[in-house]
Amino acid sequence: MSRLPAVVRGWRGLAVCKSCILRRFSIQPAQQKKIPNRYLGQPSPFTHPHLLKPGEVTPGLSQVEYSLRRHKLMALIQKEAQGWEGLDHTVILLSNPTYYMSNDIPYVFHQDTNFLYLCGFQEPDSILVLQSLPGKALPSHKAILFVPRRDPSRELWDGPRSGTDGAVALTGVDEAYTIEEFGHLVAKLKGESNKVWYDVTKPVHKELHSDYMQPLAELKARSKNHIQSIRHLVQNLRLIKSPAEIERMKIAGRVTAEAFVETMFARKSPVDEAFLYAKFEFECRARGADILAYPPVVAGGNRSNTLHYVKNNQLIKDGELVLLDGGCESSCYVSDITRTWPVNGRFTKPQAELYQAVLDIQKSCLSLCSPGVSLENIYSLMLSLIGQKLKDLGILKSSITDSHFFKAVRRYCPHHVGHYLGMDVHDTPDISRSVPLQPGMVITIEPGLYIPEDDVSAPERFRGIGVRIEDDVVIADDSPLILSADCPKEIYDIEQICGRSS
Repeated sequence: MSRLPAVVRGWRGLAVCKSCILRRFSIQPAQQKKIPNRYLGQPSPFTHPHLLKPGEVTPGLSQVEYSLRRHKLMALIQKEAQGWEGLDHTVILLSNPTYYMSNDIPYVFHQDTNFLYLCGFQEPDSILVLQSLPGKALPSHKAILFVPRRDPSRELWDGPRSGTDGAVALTGVDEAYTIEEFGHLVAKLKGESNKVWYDVTKPVHKELHSDYMQPLAELKARSKNHIQSIRHLVQNLRLIKSPAEIERMKIAGRVTAEAFVETMFARKSPVDEAFLYAKFEFECRARGADILAYPPVVAGGNRSNTLHYVKNNQLIKDGELVLLDGGCESSCYVSDITRTWPVNGRFTKPQAELYQAVLDIQKSCLSLCSPGVSLENIYSLMLSLIGQKLKDLGILKSSITDSHFFKAVRRYCPHHVGHYLGMDVHDTPDISRSVPLQPGMVITIEPGLYIPEDDVSAPERFRGIGVRIEDDVVIADDSPLILSADCPKEIYDIEQICGRSS
């Protein structure tokens, strides 16, 4: 199954003896399978030695790490399986399909992140199965991939596929079969002795779900042995990042920070939002990012008060602020950073007042990022601090009653203080923000103040100004690690960078 070196790096960065890992997870070492001497459906150490080291499935993440993730998932199932002792357990995860914008014109493929987290396989129309071993206690299991068969006629148009041999050699799973053979496994899962873990309510691949899993789900629904959701267990694993994952996220944060600096440096006025969008994306991609993590917000002037403004097609005028909320994806992990700066390089007095207020609030929220505190705790602090700043700036009346205070505050900052971050921008969305933070979690901290130009209750000098400042933060035992620390946010630093092009 797994290919473990004599000493591997544990989840907390400690050296761990191979024999201890073998005993703990019941992993039996197997002979390393040689990657086929040809192109596969994704980069491999053979085809892309500048990106992947031997034994890595995706850059920086080895077969060992993916194998440990699968064993940890089966260990969680062992804890959840109270009352289901004696049953065989089968976990099923579907990959994403290829989506098309029009006939024969596909969107860029992006793998389902739960599927990707457990095996690293980046081809569409595939299925990962984790199957408990007869006569052995969990977490002992067998990992199987079902993948599209190799088809030279299709590969002529779409590029190479890994096939069954390439899938095994690249990912380190135990076995691989063609997708057509999955039906034989489904037939065996219909019995009452098989407990199936699969997300029926949110199928990732509608065609594979319809062909194979929907009939099984309907059959299981009529029995006592219902299909159990697996998504929440995978998200619990994804919530805590390993040292290797944090290294990937450091890269994504650094690349994005450098792209922000170059975009600020390219300031001119007036400037089209589309130009700044293109500049930011170019700088991310030029530094090795795979894609942008999401459509960025590039909002000039009053448009920054539209939280998810992504049209990015207006002119930013001299004297206006630009709010850029952007991030990149690098080796399956993302960043999410927001900065606000004057397009002409100099803050006006009202802009500086509002900006400094948000910056002060953000610094206070960052200081609270420690184990035991939750995002909800930090959110409560943010609302209190925003309310005080709004009073100081004359935007809220000092006499406002407690019953109206937080409603008024949320009018000027209608979003949360942050969210979890990882393989997705809004990572592990089913995990409550009330969960106490632990070392290894990664979150965003992003307070903002938004004063629409038609808000007649606010002082006129602030109308039409929107400010948000967002950083990516790794929770640690001592002090938080700011992944976006290289992205400037002090007024002096921003004006110095913008002034370089004057």
